Amino acid sequence: MDILLIAGLWLDGSAWDDVVPELSALGHRPVPLTLPGQGDGNSGATLDDQVAAVIAAVDAMPGKPLVVGHSAASSLAWLAADARPGKVAGVALIGGFPAPDGQAYADYFAMEGGAMPFPGWGPFEGPDAADLDKRARRRFASAAVPVPEGVARGVVRLTDERRFDVPVVIVCPEFTPAQAEEWIAAGESPDLARATHLTYVDLDSGHWPMATRPRELARVLAEAASA
Repeated sequence: MDILLIAGLWLDGSAWDDVVPELSALGHRPVPLTLPGQGDGNSGATLDDQVAAVIAAVDAMPGKPLVVGHSAASSLAWLAADARPGKVAGVALIGGFPAPDGQAYADYFAMEGGAMPFPGWGPFEGPDAADLDKRARRRFASAAVPVPEGVARGVVRLTDERRFDVPVVIVCPEFTPAQAEEWIAAGESPDLARATHLTYVDLDSGHWPMATRPRELARVLAEAASA
């Protein structure tokens, strides 16, 4: 199966470099996506540009892909399910929940010069970054691409309720499946609360398992694609 890989904030398609060969070895065709404004030099990119790029990638695939969204890009994966509910075989969300309709995509940190730069490791101390050593942290920070303000502050628009029938796998890295279930039940993700096919998979890692547990993450995604 084709597996579309969408990395979260500050990352380009190279974030999946260690996952791609593992997925290929398991018989799938991984397609890492570099989003507009996150690696292509387009500092004026908007959320609409990123959504269009994701949908174009889905449309270009011969079959029905598994669309994988990491962290904030869980919203992009879910927007693909909303735009192409009959074309997306399933959605895998790694360490994140999709933003609801009408909410800003990822307006989490301070803007500087029209973009949201990586804020440093302070906000991520604890389970998020516990498995990243100093070298990995330096490499991540040096490669991080500031997210254009038009992306971070773009408003999520969901329109097709057929998205709720698209199977969803929630990959739980720095939190447990039990915590994810509790958060959804408490209203943190109204859309996932309405999903008709929702499963949880535990993955013992921090927030960036593509960097620290690529083989294990690939196995999880391959199982989701085969389900």
